[in-house]
Amino acid sequence: QVELVESGGGLVQAGGSLRLSCWASGRTFNTYRMGWFRQAPGKEREFVAAISGNSKSTYYADNVKGRFTISRDNAKNTAYLQMNSLKPEDTASYYCAVAVFILGPAAQSQYYQYWGQGSQVTVSS
Repeated sequence: QVELVESGGGLVQAGGSLRLSCWASGRTFNTYRMGWFRQAPGKEREFVAAISGNSKSTYYADNVKGRFTISRDNAKNTAYLQMNSLKPEDTASYYCAVAVFILGPAAQSQYYQYWGQGSQVTVSS
């Protein structure tokens, strides 16, 4: 069982920045694939970004590429999502996820075994 604790959401004006953090329990954090997904009201959950255990591979959705950066600090068991140039359409609940077992593509939510509680990000125009 992996516990995830998210922090860092909030309200920001368009063009602003926020950083989300996701702490995960476990002694083998450096082997986990970490992902971020988001879900806006009335919409399906969508992939945002993911990072491999050794940080050598990162993946981004097209609509956040160049604005969002995923990173991790394995010494702190924490993954981050730095969000810059935020737009109102980025408003959503953001969820971090862990893939302990790498069973499929990083962008597909069904291949993550554990999920955080969600952090609300609201971008005002």
